[in-house]
Amino acid sequence: QVQLVESGGGLVQAGDSLRLSCVVSGRTFSNIAMGWFRQTPDKEREFVATISWSGLMPVYADSVRGRFTVSRDNAKNTAYLQMDSLKPDDTAVYFCAATTGVVLARNPRMYEYWGQGTQVTVSS
Repeated sequence: QVQLVESGGGLVQAGDSLRLSCVVSGRTFSNIAMGWFRQTPDKEREFVATISWSGLMPVYADSVRGRFTVSRDNAKNTAYLQMDSLKPDDTAVYFCAATTGVVLARNPRMYEYWGQGTQVTVSS
């Protein structure tokens, strides 16, 4: 059973930073690609970033490129999303996801495993 547990969300002001973590268990972490998505009550789940098993070639949504950084530490079975220069529009529940299939996928349907989500709220 693969489990993903996110942490690091919270309430911050515009311009602040947060780092989300996603700890993966139940699967060889170095063999899976990781993705980050976010969702608000009035929108579908939105792609944020993804990183391959090697940690190379991260891919970002246009809305976060240059402000967010995705990374992973395979020794700790953990993926990270460093979020800088946060904006009120970044407010959402953030999910990490894992796939053993297609690498660098933007479509949430390509991910088999999901965390429970962590709330990020950015006030203006």
